[in-house]
Amino acid sequence: MAGGKLSARQKMINLMYLIFIAMLALNMSKEVLSAFGLMNEKLTVANTSATDRNMSFFANLEQQAGEQPEKYKPLLEQAKSVKLLANDFDSYIAELKGNMTSTVDDPSDYEIMDKGDYLDQNFFKGDNLKEEGQRFLDEMNKFRDGIVDVIGTDFPEIADDVKQNFSTDQVVDRNGLKRDWIEYNYKGFPLVASLTKMTQMQADIKDTESEVMSAMLQGTLSKEVSMTNYTTLLETSKSAYFNGEKFDGEIVLGRKDASTKPNRVELTLDGRALKETEYSIEDGKVKLIINAGSAGEHKIEGKLIFAQDGEEIEVPVSQTFATVPKPNAATISADKMNVVYRGVKNPMTISFAGVSDNKVVANAQGLSRASGSKYVMDATSIKGREVTINVTGTLPDGQKVSDNAKFRIKDLPKPTGTVRGEDGAIKMQRNSLEISTIGAKFDDFDFELPLNVTGFKFKVPGQPTITVSGNKLNSRAKAALRKAKRGSGVQVFDIQAKAKGVSVLLKKVSPVFVELTN
Repeated sequence: MAGGKLSARQKMINLMYLIFIAMLALNMSKEVLSAFGLMNEKLTVANTSATDRNMSFFANLEQQAGEQPEKYKPLLEQAKSVKLLANDFDSYIAELKGNMTSTVDDPSDYEIMDKGDYLDQNFFKGDNLKEEGQRFLDEMNKFRDGIVDVIGTDFPEIADDVKQNFSTDQVVDRNGLKRDWIEYNYKGFPLVASLTKMTQMQADIKDTESEVMSAMLQGTLSKEVSMTNYTTLLETSKSAYFNGEKFDGEIVLGRKDASTKPNRVELTLDGRALKETEYSIEDGKVKLIINAGSAGEHKIEGKLIFAQDGEEIEVPVSQTFATVPKPNAATISADKMNVVYRGVKNPMTISFAGVSDNKVVANAQGLSRASGSKYVMDATSIKGREVTINVTGTLPDGQKVSDNAKFRIKDLPKPTGTVRGEDGAIKMQRNSLEISTIGAKFDDFDFELPLNVTGFKFKVPGQPTITVSGNKLNSRAKAALRKAKRGSGVQVFDIQAKAKGVSVLLKKVSPVFVELTN
């Protein structure tokens, strides 16, 4: 303060200011020092009581965790973390206080603790911190941040208090200047004042530990009796209802409690014993982990066994649930497009929503069941242009529901002739036509019905018509083709075709016209 690039006058003023501060320190009232000492003693006694109280809290929490681990074990783990942080910081401060009082001949004589040499020399070096001063801040920050990390989400109010009580942020002094927290609180103070502040900090540590464990126990008790620990259950006389029926459900309260769980579970699903992997116990509830099964009604029976006063108490279970087919496709239909074809096996899917396939019966002339909801309609022998399919379903309660649908019956479409897979009027080289395959197909038809050509007629302008067996040109047809001129129009007509599995005669196959390009 008296050095640096200052005028002689300013150096003298600064030096006088230092002497004035020293005189104040030398003349500090002995009564004030003694008052600090007495306060330190009372805080020390209170800290001893707080330590005993915290040990009692922790022992109680350990006992509860042993009896009800699901409820109290997570809290005990939090309490252990808080206790470890508190003990570490408290032990560090106790060691620091021991070092501070070792500098005086009689630690009980507070009137001689009027100097601040120990902390000034060990914490500070000019305007900077020494290693021990930085360690003090680090220990304090470690305790504060550690407590907040452990309890912040569960006890936010306590966490906020910890942040405030153990803050090391800069402080604004009475002159409106910002100063470092450690300098503002410990630099230049008498030893007894700093000692008392350290003891007060130990009290704050123990109070924090007490608040956390008290909040844990009180919070658990509050949760047990709180209405938020209850849920609503719906009891019904049956598992499914239909349009027009009266709903007779009843809403009741059920309590969720992880500690209230059965010692043994014996359950069956439709008579089959459930394995341990097919259920779990959560919040006092037995959660089933099973497949919903096929459509229809399913029954869960058995018992939950609880241990009470050394005896086993059985709670019977008898519940039902219904499984309905999962909708995986929309029902979209075009008016007047319900069509089946003569001569082929028309595949059909017939089902009733909410009714299992084995409870559905469909009837119509030419209709037969393949498996499940899959049917086949053969309309070949049906006279007339329509067929009606009647469907009846049996509900779980025995009621029957029915419906029907009409389908138009149509003949197979007219086949189209092809040469090398092309139809209509096409252009082709002479040598390509010689080796091409004559075929037939159904244009834009939903059924996969490959046609097999067994014969056709071949006509070259100026040459007699040649009848060919099979699906390729024979020697006579090739000879006639060689005589055709470039640009001539060759006809392939009266194509004979058959389809595998078709029991009706096909309509006449349309011809193909080929223009020779060479």
